[in-house]
Parts: sequence; structure tokens; C-alpha cells
Amino acid sequence: MKNLKWILVILGILGLISVRILEDRIFYDPFLTYFHEANKNLSFPDFEWGKLIPGYIFRFILNLLFSCVVIHFWFRNKQWTIQGAVLITIIFAITFPIYLYCIYDRFEIGYLFSFYMRRFVIQPLTLLLIIPMFYYRKQMVQKDI
Repeated sequence: MKNLKWILVILGILGLISVRILEDRIFYDPFLTYFHEANKNLSFPDFEWGKLIPGYIFRFILNLLFSCVVIHFWFRNKQWTIQGAVLITIIFAITFPIYLYCIYDRFEIGYLFSFYMRRFVIQPLTLLLIIPMFYYRKQMVQKDI
């Protein structure tokens, strides 16, 4: 049973990796090349708001799903999985409108600021904070028993 747990955690991580690897094929994101080149002198890409927003939301949902798989099977605690999903969603709800404003402002607010806001929108960075937090929490719970 312990092996199955780790296989499912690894499958969740592979899901997150596959979202990243396939990003240019399954998501509409004209800013991939813009930020990949890391050249502030590139012209601002043309885009369609009607495709861009649903694309980012779809990517968020996939990252959330795979992140929840990792959290759930790592810690085997449904309540913690829900808490992790809520935390990830709160971070997205904060950063997504800020990133959309950066796009609207054509990154005049700052190239690096926009770059990092985008990272929080498209990457599961919050998971890297949640896992150590829940691990510490698990250690504290076991210590109290």
C-alpha cells in the first residue's frame, strides 16, 4: 500500500511536469516566447483576451488537480487536501488579476514584476510552499500524540 501511495504522488508530479512540457501545444499563451526570450526589447505580442483568460484558467485547473493529487496521496488527509486546494486558489485569485493588469498595462508596471506574477499564475509554485508546511504540521501532530 505504501508503494501505491508513492506511485500516485509521482503520477501527480508527472502530471505537473507534463503540463509544463506541453504548454505550447495545449494552451493559448502568446507570452511564452516573449518571456522565454528574456529580451525586454521584443515587441509586445498580439493576443485575444477571449482566448487568453480561459487558457490561463484551464491551466490553473490542471495544475490544481495534479497538486491536489500530490498533497492527498503524500499526506493522506482529505482535510489537508482541501486546505491545500483553497490556499492554491487564494494565491491564484490574488495573482491572476494582478497579472491581467500587467498585460493590460503592457508590462509598463515592470518587466520582472510581470514575469514573476506570471510565474505564480502558470506554475504550481504554491505547492512548493504547501508541502513543507504540511510536512512540518504532520511532524507536530505526531509529536503531540
